[in-house]
Amino acid sequence: MWTCPKCGRCFQRQGQEHYCGKAPETIDEYLAGQPEEIQPYLKEVREAIKEAVPEAEERISWGMPTFWKKHNIIHFAGFKKHIGLYPEAVVEFAECLKEYKTSKGTIQFPYSKPLPLSLIADIAAWCYRTGKHP
Repeated sequence: MWTCPKCGRCFQRQGQEHYCGKAPETIDEYLAGQPEEIQPYLKEVREAIKEAVPEAEERISWGMPTFWKKHNIIHFAGFKKHIGLYPEAVVEFAECLKEYKTSKGTIQFPYSKPLPLSLIADIAAWCYRTGKHP
């Protein structure tokens, strides 16, 4: 077990990534709480999704920035080495996602590569149109 020296929470993995303190209530708060060097990436993802689904409401769900319209459409989050995108579209977009690490409902976009903003927008729009949601 590992105990975070900042917040005192216990985790099974040493150095487990987590959010210390009070959870953000808005996407702006979430972004402000992220390391300065990854904030521009997160802002780009936010804008790409916002343009793809302008009618969606922004909120925090599961501790992550989320776009919502009667249900969660798509989530995203910043991590040490990548941005995580959480759609139900991994299988649908498998061909376009070959160069990224994926799992059932997760896509990892590393900071070491340019963000595929049009692909992110297409995924968000597909999730909204089809009603497939996390």
